[in-house]
Amino acid sequence: MEAGFWHQKWAEGDIGFHAAKANPALQEHFGKLQMAAHGRVFLPLCGKTRDIAWLRDEGYRVTGAELSELAIKALFDELGIVPEITNVGQHLCYQSRNIRIFVGDIFDLSAKLLGPIDAIYDRAALVALPMEMRARYAAHLIEITDAAQQLLISYEYDQQLMNGPPFSVHADEVRRLYSVTYDVRPLATHEVPGGLRGKVPATETIWALQMAHC
Repeated sequence: MEAGFWHQKWAEGDIGFHAAKANPALQEHFGKLQMAAHGRVFLPLCGKTRDIAWLRDEGYRVTGAELSELAIKALFDELGIVPEITNVGQHLCYQSRNIRIFVGDIFDLSAKLLGPIDAIYDRAALVALPMEMRARYAAHLIEITDAAQQLLISYEYDQQLMNGPPFSVHADEVRRLYSVTYDVRPLATHEVPGGLRGKVPATETIWALQMAHC
């Protein structure tokens, strides 16, 4: 999937994937990662998600990566924050107290630029990528975060009934992508009320990905 696809989505305001409130699964399950107070949480392909505000209000330090600068400008506007903007490597970095967002291609983001990460919250990154990109993404995410624990959300539905994103990512694929590195544990699975994007029946699974000794 080309970068132009996402730039066009944001330019046209075609962001049906954006939720107006913090994700209920985040609020219910994030505590199961046993994060330290003021820990640093990484949100890949974060958009302008309201989950960032929720995590910050819970006392966490939030780091994100997003391709679209329009999305990040909107994020800070909605938060009522004027960010400091700097060039960091191949990215623009928008930051304020307890929020730092790298604007650019996530595959250009290194562990050195990202800094230490205590947990990953992936609500809309893995499912936003077509199958041919997901293995590369998962490996890169593990590399740049030093295999930080994850709260991951995936969907399963009949892909023939609707084009992604979000794409259907079967439980077997989640395990194939991550089980070499993590203990992959489903926390909950339920039907998506009204269907995914109001179009197709789907199930949502919330996963905890943690090193075996955790």
